[in-house]
Amino acid sequence: MQSFSNTLFADADSAYLDAEYGIFGVPFDGTTSFKAGTRDAPAAVRQASYNLETYMPYYDLELPDIPFYDMGDLYAECLPDLVVGQVEDVVSDLVKDGKIPVMIGGEHSITIGAVRALRPVWYVVCDAHLDMQDEYRGSRFNHDCVTARVSEVTGNIIIIGARSGCKEEFARARENYHLFTADEVQSRGMQSVLNEVSDLIGDDPVYLSIDADSIDCCLTPGLGTPEPFGLTPADIRDVIRKVAKNAVGFDYVEVLPNDSGQTAIVAAHLIREFIAGHACALKQTD
Repeated sequence: MQSFSNTLFADADSAYLDAEYGIFGVPFDGTTSFKAGTRDAPAAVRQASYNLETYMPYYDLELPDIPFYDMGDLYAECLPDLVVGQVEDVVSDLVKDGKIPVMIGGEHSITIGAVRALRPVWYVVCDAHLDMQDEYRGSRFNHDCVTARVSEVTGNIIIIGARSGCKEEFARARENYHLFTADEVQSRGMQSVLNEVSDLIGDDPVYLSIDADSIDCCLTPGLGTPEPFGLTPADIRDVIRKVAKNAVGFDYVEVLPNDSGQTAIVAAHLIREFIAGHACALKQTD
C-alpha cells in the first residue's frame, strides 16, 4: 500500500483510542501586540516536521513506536477569553481519555486554558517576557498576562530565559517566583540552573510551556515579539530533557513563520523531543 502525505504532524499515525499523546493546534493571535501571524504556526510546524528522520539517536527509538495522534487545529473563537475556554475544554477531554496534551500555538495566551484544565503543582515556562500584567490593551487574557493568570491556578512558577519586562514585574517575579534570567543562565550554565529546578519540582506534576521567543531572535528570527541575547535551541532541549518526565502537559507557542523556516523546524524538533523524552521516562518507571 502506498503512503500519502497529509497536513498532520509527521509520524502521528496512531488511532486516537491507542494514542498516549494528543497533539492539537490553536491558530490564534488575536491579542498580538507587535508582529501578527502566529496563527500560521501550527501549519508551518507540522510542515517542518516532515523534514525530520523518524529515528531519535539520543533516545535510541523510532518516533512512530510512540502512539500519538494529531487532532488537527482548533477552530478558534475571536475573543481571547473564549479561546482560553475552548482550550480548557479540549485539554480536559484529553485528560479524561488518558492522554498527555501537546499544544501548538498560536500566541501564548492559549496556555492559560491548558493550565486551568490540568491544575499542575508547578508551571515551568521558557520565555523572553515575564507576562505578568494583570490587564493589557483591554484584556486580562492578553498574551502579556499569561503568568498573571497562571498564578491564579498555582503560585509555584519557574521562569527561565526572561530578559524583558518592566521594573515592577522583575521585582515581583524575584519576590514571588523562581526566576532564572537569560543572563543568569549564561553565567551559571543551563545544567546548573536545571539542577536547581529539578530540586524544586521533585516528583511533582508540571506544566511545561515553551515560548519560541525564549530563544535568541538572531538564532530563530520567526518571532512575534523578538528579543536578542536569549537562550539557544540546545538550552531549550536541555530544559525539555530535564522536565519532561514530570510534565502533565506541554505547549510550544509564539512561532511566527515569516523567516526561512528556522523557527518552525526548531519547534518541530523540540515537540518531538518532548514526546520522546516523556515516553522514555514513563517506560523507566514502569
